[in-house]
Amino acid sequence: MTVQQSAESGESGGAAEREGAGDGRAGAEAGTGTAVAEGADAVNAGADAPGKADEEAERPRKKRPFWQELPILLVIALLLSLGIKTFFVQAFSIPSGSMEQTLAIGDRVLVDKFTPWFGAKPERGEVVVFRDPGGWLEGTPASSGDSVMGSVQKVLSTVGLMPSADEKDLIKRVIAVGGDTVDCEAGAPLRVNGVALDEPYLFPGATPCDNDPVGTVTVPKGKLWVMGDHRNNSRDSRWHHNETGDGFVPVDNVVGRAFVVAWPLSDWSTLPVPDTFDKVPAGAAGAAGAPFEAPPAPEAAALAGIVPLALWQRRRSARKSSARTPSVQEPSMRKDR
Repeated sequence: MTVQQSAESGESGGAAEREGAGDGRAGAEAGTGTAVAEGADAVNAGADAPGKADEEAERPRKKRPFWQELPILLVIALLLSLGIKTFFVQAFSIPSGSMEQTLAIGDRVLVDKFTPWFGAKPERGEVVVFRDPGGWLEGTPASSGDSVMGSVQKVLSTVGLMPSADEKDLIKRVIAVGGDTVDCEAGAPLRVNGVALDEPYLFPGATPCDNDPVGTVTVPKGKLWVMGDHRNNSRDSRWHHNETGDGFVPVDNVVGRAFVVAWPLSDWSTLPVPDTFDKVPAGAAGAAGAPFEAPPAPEAAALAGIVPLALWQRRRSARKSSARTPSVQEPSMRKDR
């Protein structure tokens, strides 16, 4: 081999080595670039995970169709109606003319059953509904029988949407409470604790006591003396006192105070206590017999409705807030080796 060939062979070998080294560096750089890219993708994927979780948390839940919600709404409405009838307000129908002209036959009155839960007692001048003390009703109220309408009325009256046709209740005006003295003489005005009552609510032409005078009567403690506004067409405390010597209504028999005529709309009116009863002094019971001062029925009923509604709205808001706030998980601390 000549010197020139040996030199050329050395040069070609060096070139080959340089090309191999270059290929090695390129391969290393390519491998490093791929590893860096994969690491960056992994970091980006981890960063996107909380964002997707937020989107899933904020995504509204699918609403049920109306036909699926309707039965639930009906059940809730019936339960609310039953609760209102039992504890707050109940409707009663007027079956007779004993309270004309204050109440007409067929009128629907709303009776406050809420304030008695707080110790409220009937006061003079109030129109109250009470259960039959015994023998006040001549017979069982006419029932609707097995007719379709009778069955519908029975169901609706159970939940308080209609007055019941089977309840043995009466409605009269409280004239005197326990400890009061009543003077009911023919040809004279009605007196309570010596004060003559001015009674503009009486039916036109009716007299205070002419058809059923009882003289002087003292009302026992825990009892009421009640009379109809149509005195000539009312079997009230006067008539039953003359028949049995009693005629008093136990306070415990009172269902509640009628505070408004709700139906028909043409007869709509409130039933306030007449001013004449404000002039009556306390009876023998004195201050101890004074009734508990309770809020008026409409305001009490409104308060009873607002409190549960406010609590329900607060719970609903709290649930919405917790649903919108995603839970934050602390990243796990992993030690690299």
